[in-house]
Amino acid sequence: MDAGKQHGDGGPEGLGSPGGAGDQARGRAEGTGEEPAARAPGSHRRNGRRRRRGRGRRPAARRTRLRRALAFTGKAAAVAALLGAGAAAAAGVVAYRHTPDPADLEPQAAAELKGTSIDYAGGEQAVTFGELQRIPVEREEIPRTVVDGVLAAEQRTFATDPGVSVTGLARAVLSGGSSGGGSTITQQMARNYYDVLSQERTYARKLKEILISIKVGRTMSRDDILTTYLNTIYFGRNAYGVQAAAQAYFGKDVSELDRAEGAFIGAVIQQPGNFERYGSDPEAERLLEERWAYVVDGMVEMHEADPGQGLSRAEADALDFPEVAERDPEGRFEGYRGYVKAAVERELRERYGLSDAEIAGGGYRVATSLREDLMESAERAAGGALDGAPEGARAGLVAMDARTGEVLAFAGGADFLREPDPSLVERAQAGTAFKPYVLAAALEQGGDLDRLLAPDDAAAGAADGGEPEAGGGLLRPDREADDGLLAGLAGEAGPAEVAGLAEAAGIAGEQFDTAELEPSIAVGTYQVTALDQARGYATLANGGVRMPAHLITRVTDQHGEAREPVDGAEPDSGTAAVSAGAAAGTVHALTLADLRERPVGPDDPTAGHTVAGMPGTYAGGRTAAWYVGATPRYSVAFVLARADGGRIAPDSAAAAATAADAWTSFTGDLLRGEEPAPFPSAPGAEWPFGPFGGAPAPPAREEPGSGAFPPDPSATG
Repeated sequence: MDAGKQHGDGGPEGLGSPGGAGDQARGRAEGTGEEPAARAPGSHRRNGRRRRRGRGRRPAARRTRLRRALAFTGKAAAVAALLGAGAAAAAGVVAYRHTPDPADLEPQAAAELKGTSIDYAGGEQAVTFGELQRIPVEREEIPRTVVDGVLAAEQRTFATDPGVSVTGLARAVLSGGSSGGGSTITQQMARNYYDVLSQERTYARKLKEILISIKVGRTMSRDDILTTYLNTIYFGRNAYGVQAAAQAYFGKDVSELDRAEGAFIGAVIQQPGNFERYGSDPEAERLLEERWAYVVDGMVEMHEADPGQGLSRAEADALDFPEVAERDPEGRFEGYRGYVKAAVERELRERYGLSDAEIAGGGYRVATSLREDLMESAERAAGGALDGAPEGARAGLVAMDARTGEVLAFAGGADFLREPDPSLVERAQAGTAFKPYVLAAALEQGGDLDRLLAPDDAAAGAADGGEPEAGGGLLRPDREADDGLLAGLAGEAGPAEVAGLAEAAGIAGEQFDTAELEPSIAVGTYQVTALDQARGYATLANGGVRMPAHLITRVTDQHGEAREPVDGAEPDSGTAAVSAGAAAGTVHALTLADLRERPVGPDDPTAGHTVAGMPGTYAGGRTAAWYVGATPRYSVAFVLARADGGRIAPDSAAAAATAADAWTSFTGDLLRGEEPAPFPSAPGAEWPFGPFGGAPAPPAREEPGSGAFPPDPSATG
């Protein structure tokens, strides 16, 4: 899940370094094997002077020995290469002879395909899925419309191609067996059908797959291979085989599918776990429609090569994307449970390298860091914020452990089949909750904290020991002035440096494509997810160390064997993303901001805890309202947003109050029974920060309405 990146010089070595074109030209000349022309006696002169004996060309005997040595080395290398090739060929022949014939192999038993179980952190079962449907059909029941669609998608020249893909084999060798894609239909059929082939991506499995595929190609007809393939491939929606797929997507038998529907069936094979969400995920819809168009074009290409296949361009132009049946999960994935399922599937693909078919039928048990009580609390907080909100508003919330990166809870939407995840996936304008990254970037460049936090120009000037000046911009009573000063600070620190620090802290890299790189990023022109913000603030609260965000803690297969992540993710010890001093200074500023922006009563569970928090609004109550805050242990981000950019509250103050109330409601449940703790101290810090190292605590939080930090009624930022 985690999208945080490390920055550094990534250029290839050697470009522009010694050993350029001149050296290469000399190497080519020296490698010709030609001897220099013979010289006449006395001709070895340079500038009219005779060279001293022994300092010019090597003696003839030495040159001869060198040539003989090189010749012997070349011959030895050639012999070794031939021996190596011969040994490899012999080993291949032996392995092929010992590979059982397809007729002697057992097909994978349907009983071995089991659903996946997802558990909460306490061991309670959260979701189960994967009750698989496999309905075999005979070749004559599969119409040409479906065959053409599948071949156009997967292997247009299936009738004449060999059973093994040479390019796919080369890619597998170079990747250590881990590279997917590029397999022929014969290879895919062998992998999915025979029980001796696991889905693991290793050299041994790939070699076994290739050998069995070669034998399959020699002993089975193309029609039989294709029929077996179409009866065993996974199509999403728990459907194995074209008959189950036809029923899942169109509510009819495979024999009744037309050309447009056949092209759809072929298109789904590429990403069944993603494309099965058609009708609920706009991005999945866009990608599947593009893939469908690619398949239709492939059918035209096949027709041009063989008029007995595919369809003409005129027929293709007349096709419309087919109407897809709604998915019916029978109520098992209502509320946040559907979003838990989708999030776990996504992480199993990205971090553990599992295919959609493996996830659906591998019988895995997945332990997560999610707490059921906090998932319920997140739903209540989100629902409370949506009460009275304009139509189209969505509420997202993510809570994570800042020390480990484990996601403890998140808010789902109304229906995961129809609405994207508002917490882990959907983006919203960051607004002023993006300010801490500007402050941290300025502190990393040596900025003076007192000046940056000055409540007015006089205090800012005093911090510099001079006349009043416009310094800082995080705690100004006038929010508009505050925003302007932060934008100026972003300009001074450099927008690229601010964005780089935000990405290092945990904002996903793709979010930086959502707005121009300019000083206005300080007030939140980028679109981010609640997960991004929870991760970014967690890094600041954790002394500048970014932990890998995740919600899966353990994966075991149906035999009880643990499956380890294969994504090469960040180390469990975390990655230093922000200097400890800059993180500490930013956290100190946020503790003061939280006191001002989120007044609560003394009985509130959050009142006794030091919270580093910041509201985020954009365009005077339009588009999005945030509250993001962290304690030394937890980071919580809440957002209320509208994708259409419409107003969510009368003004910024009302929007910020709604977000702060929702954040406080959830975080109160999170902190209930927790002992307050200080933030980690900053090594070498010169400031007597309240929360750090036993220094004085920040001012006592006032009760709501007491006026300690009265909200500015004219606020628009």
